[in-house]
Amino acid sequence: MTAALNLTPSNQDFAALDQAHALHPWTHFASQAQEPPLVITEGNGCRVTDSSGRSYLDAVGGVWCTNIGLGRREMAEAIGAQALRLAYANPFVDMTSDPAALLAAKLAELAPGDLNRVHFTTGGSTAVDTAVRMVSYYHHARGNPGKTDIVSRENSYHGSTYLTQSVGKRSGDRVDEFRYKTEGIHHLSCPNPYRRPAHLTEAQFCDELVAEFEALIARVGADRIGGFIAEPIQASGGIIIPPEGYLRRMWAVCQRHDILFIADEVVTGFGRIGHWFAALAEFGVQPDMITCAKGLTSGYIPLGALIYSDRIHAAMAGGASGWFTSGFTYSGHPVACAAGLKNIEIIAREDLLSHATRVGLYFEERLKALAPLALVGDVRGKKLMLCVENVANKETKALLPDEAGESKRISNACEEMGLLVRPIGHLNVMSPPLTITEGEVDFIVETLEKAITRVTDDLVREGFRIG
Repeated sequence: MTAALNLTPSNQDFAALDQAHALHPWTHFASQAQEPPLVITEGNGCRVTDSSGRSYLDAVGGVWCTNIGLGRREMAEAIGAQALRLAYANPFVDMTSDPAALLAAKLAELAPGDLNRVHFTTGGSTAVDTAVRMVSYYHHARGNPGKTDIVSRENSYHGSTYLTQSVGKRSGDRVDEFRYKTEGIHHLSCPNPYRRPAHLTEAQFCDELVAEFEALIARVGADRIGGFIAEPIQASGGIIIPPEGYLRRMWAVCQRHDILFIADEVVTGFGRIGHWFAALAEFGVQPDMITCAKGLTSGYIPLGALIYSDRIHAAMAGGASGWFTSGFTYSGHPVACAAGLKNIEIIAREDLLSHATRVGLYFEERLKALAPLALVGDVRGKKLMLCVENVANKETKALLPDEAGESKRISNACEEMGLLVRPIGHLNVMSPPLTITEGEVDFIVETLEKAITRVTDDLVREGFRIG
């Protein structure tokens, strides 16, 4: 049994306690045993402070989620006031709370088209899980019980439940120790223009991707495929912005074959690229469902939502004896919904969508300065969702061996200089709060350049060939 803890700001044992007792998401066991975690104890705006008092600019935005920035007093007051007034309400069957009803109405107002129905969840994974299950329910209700298969893409990420990790498919997420659902789930090629076949133009690449989808439908049968799920920009899969027109053409294929289009906007929603939601505003696609979380509360309280169309709801509700048997104890949690309402109010009042667009475009332009560096193969992204892909050879786009660990080395070097960026495979990813300033963007780019240069020199000295 652990002795009573003195959890005061002067206590520096947090890292040891964490190593002794906590299992983190995506724990790498060897690293966890050797390297103490960075213990964050405070946050304000775009900055966080660790247990030793060091301050960092958090260019990761938590995990794509601290959209309005940390330390907002009015958020804390809204959360506290709701907890005192009504800390919990049963969300099942025929009960709700006033914050849940208000937030559902607000999301219906913000979502495009006839997406006027909302099912609250605990986060992004459970929102996607619900969406995939709703595909089956909807088609069954319309007399097509076999139309249950889901189509996704390589290098997609849709969550970490058993079902959603099966729907997503990043190589780094698939381990031998786990099993994944394969029946009824299909994966198309990743629409990554940077990694397209060398003999294809981007337009030709797009043609091939759409043709691949059509061929899958012909092979499997439109009577079996019920839904297609896509992140407007593949986030953890590498900040993949698809070729021009790709998403709209894929949506058109769905329309022709009665396949529901699910836009996974867990990352792109609530301002990350300057819109409440990106599918229609940025890519011209009217989805049948939108999944969201993260920026919905800016990370202050866990909350997710599936927003879906009136048409889907009417079909599901058509059977007098039907029950939608999916939901969670914390669906529509009143404190979380109060946080969501206040978060949306702040984004609107401070016009953070426009700010994210303006500063995001500046960030895109500034980050291009890293392109000439020997280790940098690609600089890509949109507005406040950006990354640098590291390569061994710019011409062939060959990657360094995994043991080089260049992206983690770069993030470590940045951390030493007061900057947090996220290493994912051979990428360094950035998704700062929407409140970030141009001056802070300059610091990110200048620090990242120093880190990449330093790591490149170290790798060359160690015998890795670059260039």
